[in-house]
Amino acid sequence: MREKQMYGKEHRRLQNKFGTENLANRLEEMIVKPSLDERDKGFIVSRDMFFLSTVDSEGRPTVSFKGGAIGFISVLDERTLAFPSYDGNGMFYSMGNISSTGQVGLLLIDFETPHRMRIQGSASIDFNDTLIEKYPSANLVVRVCIESTWINCPRYIPSYNRVSGSKYIPDEDGNTPIPAWKKLEEVRDVLTAHDKEAVGALGETLTMEEYSRKVSEGDG
Repeated sequence: MREKQMYGKEHRRLQNKFGTENLANRLEEMIVKPSLDERDKGFIVSRDMFFLSTVDSEGRPTVSFKGGAIGFISVLDERTLAFPSYDGNGMFYSMGNISSTGQVGLLLIDFETPHRMRIQGSASIDFNDTLIEKYPSANLVVRVCIESTWINCPRYIPSYNRVSGSKYIPDEDGNTPIPAWKKLEEVRDVLTAHDKEAVGALGETLTMEEYSRKVSEGDG
């Protein structure tokens, strides 16, 4: 198998135009690694969110926010990560992309320090993955085989303080509140049987206007 190159011809074209090819080569030598060290592992398991980039079958990229309790990203070994896919909007967009191409990029950021790490790799999902037992209420577990990882300069990262975690993160038993959008009149008839029963028990229906107001108030 041919080893994947960090830079392609378009990277080189831009590096040559701006005189940074030697710098790019030096940075690749200095910071890009195929595996995690102990410091990397510690940073990863301290995160409660990251940004996930995936690519669909047409080559179109997308980026999703993924969040959970601190430690929801598992470091299985120096070249393998795992994280849960929790209940979403039913599109399974990121998971479908992973099933299609397997190409992923992860951006992990500590906004308080600030500090960030990038990970490139190939991902997969398995309906019979036994690791799902670690994540109550998760519908899938994603395993990521790391191809390259590096620490980015924190320049331009704003400094933010963490106020609180999301109230929708499942507890130890997998319980989580019903999100407001599932109470919309427009989606009630296409919810899963489980969600229909849960929403029906609440006895509450929202209009789009009411839902939009909740979202603007941070209660979506």
